[in-house]
Amino acid sequence: MDELNKARKKIDELNEKIALLLDERVALVKEIGNIKKKIKIPIIDKERENKIIEKLSKLNYKSAQFQDIRNIFEKILSISRIIQDCSYNIAFLGPRGTFSEQAAQRFFSPSCNFVPLKSISDIFRSVRVGEADYGVVPIENSTTGSIGLTLDLILESDIVVCGEIIERITLCLIAPKITEFKDIHQIYSHPQPFSQCRKYLEENLSNSELITTKSTANAVETVSKLKNAAAIGSELAGKIYDLKIIRKGIEDTPNNYTRFFVIGKSQVPETGKDKTSIAFSVKHVPGALVKALKIFAERNINLTKLESRPSKTTPWEYFFFTDFEGHRDNKICNEALQELKKYTNMIKIFGSY
Repeated sequence: MDELNKARKKIDELNEKIALLLDERVALVKEIGNIKKKIKIPIIDKERENKIIEKLSKLNYKSAQFQDIRNIFEKILSISRIIQDCSYNIAFLGPRGTFSEQAAQRFFSPSCNFVPLKSISDIFRSVRVGEADYGVVPIENSTTGSIGLTLDLILESDIVVCGEIIERITLCLIAPKITEFKDIHQIYSHPQPFSQCRKYLEENLSNSELITTKSTANAVETVSKLKNAAAIGSELAGKIYDLKIIRKGIEDTPNNYTRFFVIGKSQVPETGKDKTSIAFSVKHVPGALVKALKIFAERNINLTKLESRPSKTTPWEYFFFTDFEGHRDNKICNEALQELKKYTNMIKIFGSY
């Protein structure tokens, strides 16, 4: 027993030392967060985090496995991001409880100040004038395609794309805690979720009245004040209004994803696992588009998206919105972008992330 107590005493002493070192680290994390905000660079720096883990992997450990050390430090780095994030204003497409907010919280941290705005245009304006540090805007859906307004606003503004979020759209049947499944007579939601859950509703709630709302978040808010009613919305909305999730994942097609852009004012440094988004228009000469695309193929640069959209100012002119793997500062990617200028009337780099 004395041997056990001695070992525990040493553990207690180490715990105190670790706690004080962590306290010292938190102070430095806050200082770095303030510096990042002052010079307008993103909180998340994957390149720096990877270097920290790589440096730790080279140490000689007598008892611990490196994977255990790695797991601990990945948690420390995650908490560090949260500490730095908490002073940031993040604009998203409201109201509260939307999938946009859910995506924003997953990318940043729930401790940030999340600001719901009425429109995508408002989010761009808020970031542009400095009311928000970052904005989260939908760019495309796996079933319904691109969000034209977002593409137009990125093209027209000097806002930088500094991140992306792929959010699985999981639809939940949500109701007050006192409501039982058999007692549901009315279901509230936006028309799109109704269509996405058509099969489930026909098989399980065919006698319930479907009532449309402006958004899934509005539906959940409405149901929070009713009896014998349920809403179709996000899990986050259910938590916000303190309701229960009766069924999760009621959508007919599981492969429903929305891609969001994180927009800001500063470029993100290269990490080695990057993507770049651009738009360009080609000259009206035979083979111009083929020659433009060949530039990427010759350098083995993978295009992950290519979409045309008509110009709003010049009839019959089209912009090609393109995503490719790699960072704009990477030597090969930069060469490709410089070469691309020879075959284009206009090229705009939205950002690497």
